[in-house]
Amino acid sequence: MLIKTLHVGFLGTNCYIVSDEGTLECAIVDPGADSNKILDYIESNKLKPVAIFLTHSHFDHCMALEEVMDATGAPAYICKKDVNTPGSRQDQHKLTDDSGVLKGYSDGDVMKVGGLDVLVMETPGHSPGSVTLKCESALFTGDTLFRDSCGRTDLGEGSMDTLLQSLRRLSDLSGDYEVYPGHEGSTTLERERNFNYFMKHANGERD
Repeated sequence: MLIKTLHVGFLGTNCYIVSDEGTLECAIVDPGADSNKILDYIESNKLKPVAIFLTHSHFDHCMALEEVMDATGAPAYICKKDVNTPGSRQDQHKLTDDSGVLKGYSDGDVMKVGGLDVLVMETPGHSPGSVTLKCESALFTGDTLFRDSCGRTDLGEGSMDTLLQSLRRLSDLSGDYEVYPGHEGSTTLERERNFNYFMKHANGERD
């Protein structure tokens, strides 16, 4: 598995290109903006996009979605609990529940990208339909878990209590993982278990 991080848009969103080095099939996670940057990387590396995965529907994670879909022909997936929620783009663009543009995925679904299995984990709190995508030793956490922090919950239908439950679920995963968040730098799950105040709080720890 090869993971490429592209920083896109004025909010510094992380768009990830996850590819199977054997088949060159790839998935695009959160095409937040700058479609040319995303498409140039795919073309220059002769990758074959088979899916676009959205960790949630907030505008900074999907502003380039239509352009990337049109250019690649790859289907886009989102947790349907995040369709038409406050802060999403569905009220301005064609991304509606009944348009047929977006396909739904939900907790426990396994998406295939070449020989890679991508497990969908619903981790709500930042938004009702936020997901974490688990692939081999990597977690793509969107705006659920950041290095030393977590997603804000004052946008639309966010909930800190729900987010803490999601952080607990991630913390309870067996072993360690590389964590690729929706913004800023990557980290590891073990580091966040030990040093992230919000994850420690979710685990009932007190300073």
